[in-house]
Amino acid sequence: MEPPLEHPALTAEQEIVNATGLHARPCHAIAALANGFESSLQVGVRDRLVDGRSILSLMTLGAAQGDILQFQAQGRDANALLSALCDLVAAGFRERS
Repeated sequence: MEPPLEHPALTAEQEIVNATGLHARPCHAIAALANGFESSLQVGVRDRLVDGRSILSLMTLGAAQGDILQFQAQGRDANALLSALCDLVAAGFRERS
């Protein structure tokens, strides 16, 4: 029997609201935010899951407005990371329209 995980993986979802979806600036914003936390991060859309700390990996998702981003974080500060990510996405990555 395996011991329980000290920090189980937590998940969250957020719809992309900005008109241009995940292009270089939003991918940079996600990776930069993730790199400010200790927890690991995976980001997915549809059936793809990538490293949330890698701008290039995030760009391969090809996520557009209306797509649902799925976040999976694991670590001591995972809850705070997920909250900050959901706020960032809900704010349209703070891009001007």
